[in-house]
Amino acid sequence: MTYIVNDNCIACKYTDCVEVCPVDCFYEGENMLVIHPDECIDCGVCEPECPADAIRPDTEPDMEKWVEFNRKYSELWPVIITKKDPLPEAEERDGETGKLEKYFSEAPGEGG
Repeated sequence: MTYIVNDNCIACKYTDCVEVCPVDCFYEGENMLVIHPDECIDCGVCEPECPADAIRPDTEPDMEKWVEFNRKYSELWPVIITKKDPLPEAEERDGETGKLEKYFSEAPGEGG
């Protein structure tokens, strides 16, 4: 089992999760985070920290695409271990549907 970040993170990018991760397996894109599935130790401490409920176990239905999504971008983006402010539109975008199609950016974040 591993944990993944899904499209609920897009356009919010809360980083509460990165501070509690004991193995630093979060990677930062321009407008979301991902988890490297091979580095995640399945501890689950990050899941309750996410205000947008964007972190889910891969054992839930239809998570295969998110495991591969997280793998792809964790190999392209820089690691993030320090909490940062969420994106300015985080509150209004939280819970919005269709964010992958509307807002996702493949650009890397700053990391750090």
